[in-house]
Amino acid sequence: MEHETLSNEALSNPGVIEHLASRLTAAVEALERALPRLAVAAVGESVGPIVATVESPREAELERKLAEAEKTIATLRASSTLQEGRRTLPVGLVAKQQEGAAEPAALDAALSSLSLEQRIAVKSQLIRAGLV
Repeated sequence: MEHETLSNEALSNPGVIEHLASRLTAAVEALERALPRLAVAAVGESVGPIVATVESPREAELERKLAEAEKTIATLRASSTLQEGRRTLPVGLVAKQQEGAAEPAALDAALSSLSLEQRIAVKSQLIRAGLV
């Protein structure tokens, strides 16, 4: 394209203004035709996704530790399935296994700070649990 320097006299001439308007219209039409092609080129169907990876010794160490932890978890889960059944004893059985059950006088002395209703509630719970 050529650049023209126009004077005020040339701009006042209607023929020059019409010529410039037609050139401007042609340029706009050319841009409108080129715009869809530019949009397709900008999307870049031929260019795939760009992926960057950086490997460091720290990442390798963390991956190694993660693999070890997962292996330990798997072995613990496998060993826990081998040990099926209850691991704790019921309260009543523990109370029966203990030597020397609670003496009623000692129990009354321990509960003396409670109100009558509270003492009755505690004793009934101990009886239900098999401790008395």
